[in-house]
Amino acid sequence: MEYISPEKVPYFMDCEPLVKGFGFNIVELTAFKRQSTWHIRMVIAGPEGVGIADCTRVHRALLPRLEALLSSQDMYVEVMSPGLDRIIKNGFEFTVFTGKLVKVWNTDISDWMHGTISSCDSKALRLSTPSGDIEIPFDKIAKAKLVSPA
Repeated sequence: MEYISPEKVPYFMDCEPLVKGFGFNIVELTAFKRQSTWHIRMVIAGPEGVGIADCTRVHRALLPRLEALLSSQDMYVEVMSPGLDRIIKNGFEFTVFTGKLVKVWNTDISDWMHGTISSCDSKALRLSTPSGDIEIPFDKIAKAKLVSPA
């Protein structure tokens, strides 16, 4: 798995203060232009979850900022929640989901490891498991997924 810093994701740092103002964190941000239309896809997460009303509020506030940033009014913007069983695509996402249950495919042992995300940096993930704390370098993580509480 790769760790991509938010500073390297286009428009992430421009949108983050607005999203944080609503009490949410950006999990994923994708922006691309197809013909003359900008397509923006944003996944947000919050401590109490994310509902449709939350996505709507963030969308309404985000649209004018993106129109000004991209100098375009021809845009499609989608704001959504990460879902209960999100597949983690970027190592940075672990920082957003600290304290959540996760399962990680560790290539060192060729098996799933389950635990609670205790911390993360640009090199490794730290999990709290029943058998103790474990540090897994990102280059040893083949895939990862949030686990919804039973």
